Amino acid sequence: MAQFRLQGSKVLAVDLAGDTVKARNGSMVAYTGQMGFKKLSGGGDGLRGMVTRRLTGERMEVMEVKGQGTCYFADKATEINLVRLNGETLFVESDNLLCTEASLHTGTSFTGLNGMASGTGLFTTKVEGQGWAAVTSKGPAVVLRVSQGMPLRVDPGAYVAHTGNLHRALKSGAGWTTLIGEGGGEAMQVEFTGEGLVYVQPSERMTLGGEV
Repeated sequence: MAQFRLQGSKVLAVDLAGDTVKARNGSMVAYTGQMGFKKLSGGGDGLRGMVTRRLTGERMEVMEVKGQGTCYFADKATEINLVRLNGETLFVESDNLLCTEASLHTGTSFTGLNGMASGTGLFTTKVEGQGWAAVTSKGPAVVLRVSQGMPLRVDPGAYVAHTGNLHRALKSGAGWTTLIGEGGGEAMQVEFTGEGLVYVQPSERMTLGGEV
């Protein structure tokens, strides 16, 4: 089994003993031992995955790394967050998914207007199974818990990923005070309800639901 660990906060070290991981293409920064690298078509899901991603607009280039030793991954000096999945599903923006164990299955999930507001399209990436996933964020991510009766609203540009049994819906933050220039400037938010965890970054990407 591949061993995932952080080397500082911006480099992922993966110890391999003949194991395989899938990582963002070009994210390897160094390695020790013997490693093989192979670019995968369609985000590692074969022809069906390639076709799906072209139709959904998911931009995700993945390579397969296999060998004996330690491989180090990073992406533009962003912070790295380790997520352990034990049968749950991780929903994550494709630009934030750095590396997964080969045992995890990646696919796409329809987000509709929620995804449009976050500027990432109608679909997002989902990761399922048992194993480790590494997720990037601009600045240290905050992990916020959502429970029954305690919904969470997140700026679409700050959203990174979530796990658990969560429903998300696009909500308007624009009221009369916003329209006359006295509001907080946050036009749209994504509301999460149910039970689960939401990963939020302390930096906002440009979105369709930006400031009014």
